[in-house]
Amino acid sequence: MAEYIALDNFDAAARLVQEVFSAVERLEKHPKSGRIPPELEKKARYREISIGPCRVFYRLDSDKVYILYVMRGEQALRVFLLKGRTN
Repeated sequence: MAEYIALDNFDAAARLVQEVFSAVERLEKHPKSGRIPPELEKKARYREISIGPCRVFYRLDSDKVYILYVMRGEQALRVFLLKGRTN
């Protein structure tokens, strides 16, 4: 996604990447700060944070946070991307 943005505006792409990394780093101290995605409301282990045009999906597992997927916010989450990871 950042590569695509960088085609038009390198500085904007760099800022977006920095914002995403900063938000993900905050999950280390506040793993439950993201919301449960509406598409996955019955799977409370999965959460998301929104940064600009991005949705970052992650999974909580004890004291660990696993980043699963980063996508543009207007895209619909395909639940099949997370199939097999529900254990």
